[in-house]
Amino acid sequence: MILADVVRSGFVEGHHRGSVVVTAPDGSVEWSAGVIDEPMFPRSSNKPMQALGMLRNGLELDGELLALAGASHSGESFHLDGVRRILAGAGLDESALRTPPAYPIDDQARDEWVRAGHGLDRITMNCSGKHAAMLATCVANDWPFHDDANADGAVWGPNDYRSPNHPLQQAIRTAVEDSAGEKVSYVAVDGCGAPILAITLSGLARSFGLFAAAPADTLEGRVANAFRSHPEYASGSRRDESALMHAIPGLFCKAGAESVYAVGLADGRGLAVKIDDGTPRARAVVMAATLQKLGVDHEEITKQTRSPLYGGGIEVGAVQPHPKAFA
Repeated sequence: MILADVVRSGFVEGHHRGSVVVTAPDGSVEWSAGVIDEPMFPRSSNKPMQALGMLRNGLELDGELLALAGASHSGESFHLDGVRRILAGAGLDESALRTPPAYPIDDQARDEWVRAGHGLDRITMNCSGKHAAMLATCVANDWPFHDDANADGAVWGPNDYRSPNHPLQQAIRTAVEDSAGEKVSYVAVDGCGAPILAITLSGLARSFGLFAAAPADTLEGRVANAFRSHPEYASGSRRDESALMHAIPGLFCKAGAESVYAVGLADGRGLAVKIDDGTPRARAVVMAATLQKLGVDHEEITKQTRSPLYGGGIEVGAVQPHPKAFA
């Protein structure tokens, strides 16, 4: 279904198709467009549920470090310091990480990193906070976490903390299924090398509504409140997700690769978006339009309903919601 239009100088030159769903506090579907009941990969939108699985199994993190455990961070200096703190708390250092070497995903952070003389590194990969927390959970349980024969390969060894058969990943799978209210239908390799678990778009929305409305003293509530209290750690200081959590009290959100995005509202409603072509520029636009359809509005949401297009260095159009999709 067409969810967003690409409008340049008043001319519609293209579209972004995808799916969006809103679930009620009881988990039922309140509103939807497109395909919402077929398996999909939530990608990094799964990270709050992954953090839940770790908390259930002895991970002792709160506040900004718990937010970082569920983050796709920008690679800013405070993110890297936080990853080192998580590792140090488990008696480890960054050499224990099995994230693929990468540059920071934030342009400014990347440029600062390179100017300082650094290259591709495991700690600057956006999933290093999650991996540090995975390692800390393994240490807390005396689980093995490395298989040197497979450390840098595509095949997981039996003692690799990234293996779907590892007790850590089995615990995470249980947390994902409990949160989504459905079984995982497929397991693949995510960009960071850890497993990615397929659920439906409605299951993803349901899980975010559950977390957002959870009491503060529950594990789900701890994850959501860590994100809300430290949105820069859950994403970055220059990210649309951080701006949205600052703007709307009680809102909790996480984006993922391939243009996946999920939001939980304090009243227990969940929202999830998947743009078919995976283009990030339409993700926030569609989510902002969905929030407005629900009557949730703020100047930051209005700002995010447009992703500007430029010509000759000036703004000449925008990616914007398709009017019929949100009528």
